[in-house]
Amino acid sequence: MASRDSGELVTVAGHRLRVSNLDKVLYPQTGTTKGEVLAYYAQVAHVLVPQAAQRPATRKRWVNGVGTAQDPGPVFFRKDLEDSAPDWVPRATLKHKDHDSTYPLVDNAAVLAWLGQLAALEIHVPQWRFDQDLAPARPDRMVLDLDPGPGAGLGECAAVALMCREVLEGMGLRTFPVTSGSKGIHVYAGLDGSHTSDQISAVAKELARGMAQEYPDLVVAQMKRSLREGKVFIDWSQNNASKTTVCPYSLRGKDTPWVAAPRTWDEIEEPGLRQLEFHEVLERVASGHDPIAPLGLGEPPVADKLASYRSMRDATLTPEPVPGPEAAVPRGGSASFVIQEHHARALHWDFRLEHDGVLVSWAVPKGPPLTSATNRLAVMTEDHPLDYGRFEGKIPKGQYGAGTVEIWDSGTCRIEKWEEGKEVIAVLQGKHDGGLGGVPRRYALIHAARMGGENNWLLRLMKDQPDPDEKTAASRSKQGVAAETTEETGGRVREDSPRAEDRAVVLPQAMLASAGGPGDLDPATAWAHEMKWDGYRAIIGIAEGTAVIHSRNGNDLGANYPELQEIAALAPEGAVLDGEIVVLDGSGRPDFSLLQERTARTGGKPRAVEGREGSVRPVHVMLFDALALPAATAGKTGGKSKITAGPGVIEDLCRLPYLQRRRRLEDQVAEGKYVHIPPSHDGTLEQALDSSAELGLEGVVAKDVESSYRPGKRSASWIKLKHHLHQEVVVIGWRRGNGSRSGTFGSLLLGIHRDGVLHYAGRVGTGFSDPELQRVRTELERHTRKTPAAKDVPAADRADATWVSPKLVGEVKFAGRTRDGRLRHPVWRGWRRDKEPAEVTWEQR
Repeated sequence: MASRDSGELVTVAGHRLRVSNLDKVLYPQTGTTKGEVLAYYAQVAHVLVPQAAQRPATRKRWVNGVGTAQDPGPVFFRKDLEDSAPDWVPRATLKHKDHDSTYPLVDNAAVLAWLGQLAALEIHVPQWRFDQDLAPARPDRMVLDLDPGPGAGLGECAAVALMCREVLEGMGLRTFPVTSGSKGIHVYAGLDGSHTSDQISAVAKELARGMAQEYPDLVVAQMKRSLREGKVFIDWSQNNASKTTVCPYSLRGKDTPWVAAPRTWDEIEEPGLRQLEFHEVLERVASGHDPIAPLGLGEPPVADKLASYRSMRDATLTPEPVPGPEAAVPRGGSASFVIQEHHARALHWDFRLEHDGVLVSWAVPKGPPLTSATNRLAVMTEDHPLDYGRFEGKIPKGQYGAGTVEIWDSGTCRIEKWEEGKEVIAVLQGKHDGGLGGVPRRYALIHAARMGGENNWLLRLMKDQPDPDEKTAASRSKQGVAAETTEETGGRVREDSPRAEDRAVVLPQAMLASAGGPGDLDPATAWAHEMKWDGYRAIIGIAEGTAVIHSRNGNDLGANYPELQEIAALAPEGAVLDGEIVVLDGSGRPDFSLLQERTARTGGKPRAVEGREGSVRPVHVMLFDALALPAATAGKTGGKSKITAGPGVIEDLCRLPYLQRRRRLEDQVAEGKYVHIPPSHDGTLEQALDSSAELGLEGVVAKDVESSYRPGKRSASWIKLKHHLHQEVVVIGWRRGNGSRSGTFGSLLLGIHRDGVLHYAGRVGTGFSDPELQRVRTELERHTRKTPAAKDVPAADRADATWVSPKLVGEVKFAGRTRDGRLRHPVWRGWRRDKEPAEVTWEQR
């Protein structure tokens, strides 16, 4: 890092740049310095540059900092390139009516660093890019700037953003929300570059006017301030070729270092939506979270993996190796590892594996486990340079990580699996006198964000260990073989699992929860709180060493999800278990749309789940209850009824209290690669709901700790509390689509039973992926009929409708219910193959 006292030359992305005054405070309210601004732009360059590249950049500079609300600092709005700009800054010239202007192009990380040195906090760009001849191309995106008037706020902007999304996606456009870092929200839509800026502006203007006419109490399309009280102004004018919008990931020159932060639509729907500060955006980017990536230009540049490391250290004050900002380069030969005993503020061990040119690092508070019976918490930290593998010494007091560092063990590392952000498996061969005992050790690191933080992982010594001479593998236990099945078969699951009809087992129906809110929980009752998983309910029985898996309505799912046969080695013979089948996204969160995609792609047939081209995502099962298990002591069942299913005495647990069933589940069933037993939340309902929201889950199920299990019954002893309104629907028809949807459909027509009669509930046209549009259309064509199944469909929706038999059940997310019984702003979530049409009624909340 450069000296704080005088300017110093540094190298960024291969270019030399002088930086200075890094301690200068640019945000007095938070004490944020120029050094922190430079570090921020260094760490987000790989996501910001693709959004800004080849666009003329207009800058807002606060040379003396942003000041305060009472005494704002002077700001300079700069279009033309500074005379002092280094020669390597890419640039392009725009011809105006009476003059020409030359603009910088933010095409690499070095330009960002230069702008940070100038205190150019805000970067504004138009909706078009320069082409290869440096001439303005047609716009590649549309933007709607949602600006709240007096009396309105971010919540109102979010509501309008969702309305805009429905209209834009109905036009076949993919949309991306960005909280602006100021007051409002920007809604971007990707374009194919076939229309002019004038044409796009006209469409955006018409959209804004239409929204204002349809929602006059919430939306205004005119800039007049007198009209904006309590409303959201849809500013369509930024699609003009001469207008600009703050670039996604740019800082803002406000009291607080807010960021124009790309968000997901799920976040926009969350209550309590707020703007994000730069440190929050850094955490998101570091975890690989980039919702607006599809709008970026080409392949993003290589991230500076050591930017965080350098930003925390001053080479003049610490003996640690602090390399320059050149890109980390993987070296040839064997990979290395080092485990360092770090006597800092709290003793811990730093566990570092060489990968992609750096030492990927975790802090392990209790040290690496030396037995497979022990798991350790491992907190991921910043990547370290390879030279750190030889570092021992004392980091001075006052510096990051102050304390003594000693090498506990080091040596070679063979990576067997590296699934970014999910799982790492590696064999470490240390020194003969090292902490690992001089024998090869196979470790697994598993991302465990649900344990309290995005950086939390579990470090475990695997049961399957290599022989000391590395010539033969150790024999595996039955459980170990099951957990490793896909690795042994080249990333494929077995395709010869027995069919349901070949197994003699009868499974009970699942107990159902009642929908409710916090007020429905009796304060005199003790409640346990479980996370609500977004997937398919499953009852699982173990018979003759095979898992029989049934959906909520009794359909056999074993062939659909062969990887779940793992549970047969983890649960005892005769066990009957309750859980939820899910597919996890890149952050380890359940994603219902990915589960839909998995089901659609496999078509009920065993398929590869990972590791090969064209593979599909694996499913996982989250177990939360046990209906039957072998008796704790043979012959002593406490008077409970017995189920005969294989050898031994099987105890019916349904009459036991919830807490006892959970304890038996945890004691008698093991976890595996695809089988998990998430713990109940031990805090209050409010804390559980907060945790669920932070983890991006669907909600919480509150369970009376004394309640029995009632198969097939909906009970108030279990109450589901959701963050969003979800509703099952019966599809009764579809309407023709336009533009890119002309070959599929524009919207689905929906029905919901009320008092035993199917009534029209509105239409849904958003939430469908492109492949899903075609799949849904194909499915619907098999069920065509001449008349609507619901009698109260309004004439406007009948005009171009094609009707289908009411046999298909789906699920939508929606904003509320209108007075005439229609869904407000529904978004498609997917089919519910586990539900019957007759079951579909309005959910109460």
